[in-house]
Amino acid sequence: MSAATAVKDERLYQVILRPVITEKSTIAADKRRQIVFAVLPDATKREVRQAVEKLFDVKVDSVQVVNVRGKVKRFGRIPGKRSDWKKAYVRLQEGHDIDFLGLAGA
Repeated sequence: MSAATAVKDERLYQVILRPVITEKSTIAADKRRQIVFAVLPDATKREVRQAVEKLFDVKVDSVQVVNVRGKVKRFGRIPGKRSDWKKAYVRLQEGHDIDFLGLAGA
């Protein structure tokens, strides 16, 4: 393994921050086989695809990324802003699935 490959593999392990589990993402998973992840703000579609395929041992069909702007909120009397972040909708190929709870084998 060369040094360039090791750096690339290290980057792939850092691209995906967490799965986004919401009502909207659950509907997307049921109807369109899409899983939603929060990813690094500078992540590309190619990096997200490679990271998901490597981490979860599945085949990815397509990736869509969305930049989410942070809301302007008030914290008491002090105005503030939540951080901007990026999420990725990852569509899996037919026959592939990611089980986050580990209940599939139970």
